Amino acid sequence: MQSLLNCAIKRHQEIKTEQENRKIRINAAGGGRPEKLLIQEKVCLCLFYLRQMPTFQVLGMLFGISKTEANDTFHDWIPILRDILPSSLLEQVSENESDLVFVKEVLTNFRLLVDSLEQPIYRYSDQKEQQKYFSGKKRQHTLKSLMIGIPEGKDIVEVEVGVPGSTADIKLFRNTNLM
Repeated sequence: MQSLLNCAIKRHQEIKTEQENRKIRINAAGGGRPEKLLIQEKVCLCLFYLRQMPTFQVLGMLFGISKTEANDTFHDWIPILRDILPSSLLEQVSENESDLVFVKEVLTNFRLLVDSLEQPIYRYSDQKEQQKYFSGKKRQHTLKSLMIGIPEGKDIVEVEVGVPGSTADIKLFRNTNLM
């Protein structure tokens, strides 16, 4: 966890320095309202949101900030976490078509671990939207995430996040780039 925080802080400082160099300032730097959360708390807020997917109002209450600030914090830090965390195997090779074909061919020789999880969300007021997200298995409205990995290796092959809960696990797997 400490190494994740160190990398996040370093990347955050790089981005802030880059933004500061592009700005044309009239007022001196350092003004404005002081931040309520430490950098460690901001990273924790993002990770908590990705795991539990509460509403931003609940997230704000848990961290002692407004729902708007929770939303802004999450959307500010997600690109930083995306930069420093490793991407899935298919994302790494997706730019080069020959590498992608080779990896798919190699993966057909492995047994893959496939697991999905559903996270509850608030019910939409629109009837059509409600139907899209209703999971008969959980009997509530959910978003589904699918993770595919190699059993003996420590590689995550593919991750699908935020798919409506009404989608079957096997259909989700078949729609990945592995098939």
